Amino acid sequence: MEQTKYSIFETELTVRPDDIDMFNHVHNSKYFDYVLAARYEQMEKFYHMPMEHFLENGYGWVVRTAYVDFKRPLKMGNVIKIRTGILTINDKGCRVQFEIENAATKKIAADGWFDYVMINTVTGRGTSVTDEMIATYSI
Repeated sequence: MEQTKYSIFETELTVRPDDIDMFNHVHNSKYFDYVLAARYEQMEKFYHMPMEHFLENGYGWVVRTAYVDFKRPLKMGNVIKIRTGILTINDKGCRVQFEIENAATKKIAADGWFDYVMINTVTGRGTSVTDEMIATYSI
């Protein structure tokens, strides 16, 4: 069975002073922030279904599982490119892959994936991803 290939999109950010830890490189938790910021931008810019659309309709995406493979440190002032794309999507949620590249060296600083589940924001419980959502994000 052939797996569907989805688009990969790119967002550029700059490492800020408040991202730096006591070892003078980006704190590990900031990598999650970078990916979430990139996805938020990409939802609006490329899929044309921003997070606000979900929230207005009583839906939200929450992280169920996250995996990050840290390869190289990032430092203050580094320009980074965050590439993300859906690996799989179904009626329960989706898996989003990512990689964070140091723009100056062209080397991957980290990569991994996030498993997201759809919730009903009123009940806080899991709910089905609609066919419209799947179609919109299947580009």
